[in-house]
Amino acid sequence: MKSSHTLTVHAREKQGSRYARRERAAGRLPAVLYGHGAAPMSISLDARQALRYFHAGEKVFTLDVPGETKQQTVILKDLQFDYLGTNVVHVDLARVDLNEEIEANVHLRFVGDALGLKKANTILTHPTVNLHIRCTVATLPDHIDVSIVSLDEGQAIHAREVVLPPGVALLTDADAVVAAISTVKEQVETGEATAVEGQPAQPEVITEKKKEEGADKAEKKG
Repeated sequence: MKSSHTLTVHAREKQGSRYARRERAAGRLPAVLYGHGAAPMSISLDARQALRYFHAGEKVFTLDVPGETKQQTVILKDLQFDYLGTNVVHVDLARVDLNEEIEANVHLRFVGDALGLKKANTILTHPTVNLHIRCTVATLPDHIDVSIVSLDEGQAIHAREVVLPPGVALLTDADAVVAAISTVKEQVETGEATAVEGQPAQPEVITEKKKEEGADKAEKKG
């Protein structure tokens, strides 16, 4: 964990969707702070500052909470989005101790150019983009790097092969695939053989055959 950033906190006395909209219109992000036996507290954050850290993958912060003399160490527990799933509208923060053991999902960052992608008709897939881990708050990584430089065609990297930082335990299924190089097969459509090379084959004309059969019958009658 890098040194935690301090978030600007404002007290939020009134609750409800109408007041939450007013907070967001004023450039603040509604949030709730809870944990360690204390009563939940409604607060708001500076939206631009907080979202910049959230999008960068930061999870642990320091708060100067109004009415409290001691700074609070908190962890980001949940982000709530609008109905389109694009804008953050509410944040859950939990009080923690730096030596407290927690479980968290950490984003994987894939590093390098895979060897297998230099071959034709190959693609890189990321079936797993986060790892579920257990560690102390102090050792919680912002992300985990995964080198894919030596990953070749037909090969995969599993969760158990990811190098974890010291003090971090893997909770994700060890056999989960985090990256793989696969081959895309080309589908070539082949038509019927042509009668003359370079010219399209002529379809069978059923009506002409029937006319010929009719002419033969007429000659026999005559």
